[in-house]
Amino acid sequence: MLKGHYYEGKIEAGCDEAGRGCLAGSVYAAAVILPPDYQNELLNDSKQLTEKRRYELREVIERDAVAWAVGIVTPEEIDKINILNASILAMHRALDQLKVRPEAIIVDGNRFKPYQNLPYTTIVKGDGKYLSIAAASILAKTYRDDYMNELAEEHPQYDWLSNKGYPTKKHREAIKQYGITPYHRKSYNLLGDGQLSLDFGE
Repeated sequence: MLKGHYYEGKIEAGCDEAGRGCLAGSVYAAAVILPPDYQNELLNDSKQLTEKRRYELREVIERDAVAWAVGIVTPEEIDKINILNASILAMHRALDQLKVRPEAIIVDGNRFKPYQNLPYTTIVKGDGKYLSIAAASILAKTYRDDYMNELAEEHPQYDWLSNKGYPTKKHREAIKQYGITPYHRKSYNLLGDGQLSLDFGE
């Protein structure tokens, strides 16, 4: 079972992002505040769930959460500030939109920047440990998938319906053949023919 809260007795928001390692598209992040003593044994890291289950759980999370929000940072912004900063900015944008103000923040991963002087803790693999981070991972992933599915209709040749912008062989071959779109991240090694300067692990 995933844990409910890291900060006992505080209104706590869990944050996670989706799309860091993609060659194309915005990075999405979500922030979720769940009720105290909330339990849901189906909630887990979005990468461990089927697509169908993620969308089912999105409805449950949106219904049950005290507050939730999604933040977006565009490919242009990613190219200007780099993906690490963009991922954190997306989380800050999600936090900005919460209808209930959190008193503390827990974040998936190991990097974050202070937000409004609130206490925060980064938790490696937090989406498999804490319910609110797992919920945030599901919202970030499903909303980003919706967005990439829309872009796929505009640019079908890149196979975004199935790869969601990640660096698959088919995606890279399409970049070689057709060039890039306005949605590609120009600061990335799009053809995979050299070493990336940053670790883009999810």
